[in-house]
Amino acid sequence: MMRIDIAGWTREAMAGDHQAFRAIFESADRWGYDGAWFSEFRVPQSDWQYPSPLLLAAALLARTERLRVGTAVLVLPLHHPLMLAEEIAQLDFQSGGRIDVGIGRGTEPASLAALEIDAESTRQRFESGARILRNALRGDTVAADGGPWNFAPRKLAPLPLQRPHPPIYVAGSTEETLGFALAEDLPLLLSLEPPETTQLERLAHCAQRQVRDARPLLARSSLARYVCIGANAAQVQQQLEGLWEKLYARRVYFAARRGVAAADVPPVDQAKVLREQFIHGTPEQCHAQILALRERLGLRSLRCIFNANGLWSNDAALAAMQLFAQEVLPALHRSEPVDA
Repeated sequence: MMRIDIAGWTREAMAGDHQAFRAIFESADRWGYDGAWFSEFRVPQSDWQYPSPLLLAAALLARTERLRVGTAVLVLPLHHPLMLAEEIAQLDFQSGGRIDVGIGRGTEPASLAALEIDAESTRQRFESGARILRNALRGDTVAADGGPWNFAPRKLAPLPLQRPHPPIYVAGSTEETLGFALAEDLPLLLSLEPPETTQLERLAHCAQRQVRDARPLLARSSLARYVCIGANAAQVQQQLEGLWEKLYARRVYFAARRGVAAADVPPVDQAKVLREQFIHGTPEQCHAQILALRERLGLRSLRCIFNANGLWSNDAALAAMQLFAQEVLPALHRSEPVDA
């Protein structure tokens, strides 16, 4: 059985009425999706209605019956790990054990500056915080003496329902972060922009240095793909034709934030993007591509992005989600072929 989640509700895709936004995930719950993932962007410099993914998770978990909710990611250096562990444990209890915890180091200088956190300390805060968080959630007595935090031995009072603790995933692209995840046996949230190729190469280097087999960790990790599905090839082509200009504009925007001129941003290589970042086609084609990914990478968990990270409307995303749920999802849950 494969786990099929949804993601991509970020930036402008989160704008608008909260009830309409919440209804997307109530529908996902009814249609059989396994989970939904949300990002953390604290003290943002642009409009962002949901800076706290844990508060959003609490609202959605209260309105759904089986859908899991995950953080992709909690920026760990922004949090005291004891306080964070307590909030996660409460959410896990309230939801009947449906929380997934993705963590990352974070690289947004403005957020760090606004919260008076030294950017040079984020590596230590991430690694120390991850260990304290995991140990506290599994019921260990934890303490800190020196470094970012100093506190006497404490044991978490509210323990999560999931044992030994809610699943903890790591997002990162550097060899330091990937090596940390491998050494601590924490599965990965593999990226989409850029695709996971470089991450997997760096993970292989880490595995060589640590003399470890990375395959068991990868089997528990989660991959992300844009999904463009239609009843026929013409519908799929129509959706894709409206995407490329918007995707290029977004890349130019984020390049500018890194100080890169628009003239230096290469055009979108459509064939390459479709090959490396998309599941696309009819239900039968989408199913076959997902099974091929599973066989090639050994992963059994996929985060499907039906809205192109906000470049397709929520209405279009919902229509795609429903078609996928009707025609592809049952077969993936059973790992059976889709009838042509």
